[in-house]
Amino acid sequence: MSSFFGSSSSTPSPAPDMASRRQAFMDTYRQEMALTNAQELMNKCNEKCFAKCVTKPGGSLSGSEQSCLSNCLQRYMEAFNIVSKTYIARVQKERISPELA
Repeated sequence: MSSFFGSSSSTPSPAPDMASRRQAFMDTYRQEMALTNAQELMNKCNEKCFAKCVTKPGGSLSGSEQSCLSNCLQRYMEAFNIVSKTYIARVQKERISPELA
């Protein structure tokens, strides 16, 4: 007979095996690291671009400061994308043939 909480048998349901728990932990860890890296990138971009582009802080940004910030952030993102793609390609290459890396 079945109940609201599952089967009425006395056999407990099997717990997730160690491999699936490890995989879930690694997935969570990767997501948290990706978020941390994205936050670090944005903090670094803001810090560097602000220091470069805003020489006289005031109540608002001038047109040239806005343009400078936009270009600076765009360059940071382009560089980040290039580095990320290169890193991912290298990791994939190492997974396929670790002896060649």
